[in-house]
Amino acid sequence: MIRTYGIFSGSFFMAMAISGVASSVQAAPICKSDPIHIGAISTITGLSDFSDAPKATKATFDAFNEAGGANGCKVDYIIADDKGDPQVASQAARDLIDNKNVVALAGGASHLDCSVNAGIYNRNGVLSVPAVGIDPVCFNAPSISPVNVGPYTLSTVMLDYASSTLKAKNLCAFFIIIGGTKEAYANAVSAWEKARGKKMALVDMTLPPQGDLTPYLIRARDAGCDAVLTNHVEPGAVQWVKTADAQKISGINWLFLAASYTEGVATSLANSKQPVYVGTEWEPYTEDGGANADWAKTMEKAGLKKTAFSQGGYLAAKVMIDVISGIDGEVTRDSVTSALKQGGKLNYPMAGSSYVFGDAKAHSPMKATKVMQLVEGKWIVKTDDWYSLPQAE
Repeated sequence: MIRTYGIFSGSFFMAMAISGVASSVQAAPICKSDPIHIGAISTITGLSDFSDAPKATKATFDAFNEAGGANGCKVDYIIADDKGDPQVASQAARDLIDNKNVVALAGGASHLDCSVNAGIYNRNGVLSVPAVGIDPVCFNAPSISPVNVGPYTLSTVMLDYASSTLKAKNLCAFFIIIGGTKEAYANAVSAWEKARGKKMALVDMTLPPQGDLTPYLIRARDAGCDAVLTNHVEPGAVQWVKTADAQKISGINWLFLAASYTEGVATSLANSKQPVYVGTEWEPYTEDGGANADWAKTMEKAGLKKTAFSQGGYLAAKVMIDVISGIDGEVTRDSVTSALKQGGKLNYPMAGSSYVFGDAKAHSPMKATKVMQLVEGKWIVKTDDWYSLPQAE
C-alpha cells in the first residue's frame, strides 16, 4: 500500500547518532590537516548549467565555517566543471582524489559524473553525495548516494499519483532517452505495474529532445490516454502543453518530473487550461515555511537564487556537515567513508525520506515527493503530506 511520510524535524545534531559514531554532543572531530577538503564535479559550462547545486553547497559550507566549523574543523570546498565531457570529468575526479586529497564529494550535479567516475570513487574509497543524481549509475553504484529522489523513482511515483489520486485508467508515458537511461525508465514503469497489478496503455521511448511534438500528442489522444507522463525539461514541457492547446486536446492530465518544476514553466503556461502536474524532489521550493526556512536564509545571505537545484546543494552539504560533526577522532577519507557506510538515518525538514548512505551495491534512499499543479501561472501544492513510492501489494 501507499505510505506517506510526515515532515521530519531536526537534524543530525538533535537526532540519534549514526550507529557506531558518537553524537555531535559527544563527538570531537579532529583536523590535523585543516581544512577538510571536499570536492564536487558538476556540469557548469557546455550544454547545461547545473551550477545552482554546488553554489548552494558552498554557501552552506561557508555558513558552517563562519559558525566555527565542527570543533574548529572547517571545510575547503572545491568545485570542478566537467563541461559535459567524459574525459574532463575523469581528469577532474583524479585531480580531486590524488592532488586535492578530498575526503569525499558532495553537492555535484552532472549528466555524466556518476557513469564516468563511479568506479574511480569505489577503487579509491571515496564516496559521493550528489545534490542531483541524473543518470542511472547515480542510483546503482556502491560509491554514490544522491540526496534527490531522481527521475526514475519519481516516474514511478507520478504514475501512481495519476492512477490513485487522479483516477486515470489509461496511463501513457513518452520518454526522451539519453545515454543508458532506457532500461532505467522501463524499470520505473515496470515498478508501478508490479506494485499495482496494472498495465500501461502506451509507453513510447522515441520522444525527441527537440522538434515537432505534434505526432506524439496525436498518438496520446488517439490511444485514449487520460494521463500522460513525460520527462521533458523546461523548454520541452512548455512546448508539449502548448502543442496540446494548439491541437485542442482535452481530457488528459499532463505529468512531468522535477526538472519541469520551474518559474519559467509557470510563467510560459500561465494562460493554458491544460491540467499540468509535477513531482518535486524535496519540499516545494516555491513554498515558504519552516521546512525551507534555513535553506532560504542561507541562499538569501549568499545572494543565490532559490531553486530546486539549490535545495539539493544545501542538503548535500548538510549531510556532510552532520557526518563530519559526528566523527569522534581525526577526520580523514577513511573516517568519513566509514561514517557514511555505517548507514545511519539522517532526517531533514525539507526531505520526505530519511537520507541513508550505507554499505550497499546501490543507493536510492529518497522515495517521497510532493505533487504540484499549475493553476493560472502559479504552482499549487496538491499533496500536503509526502506521497511515496508504492509498495508491492
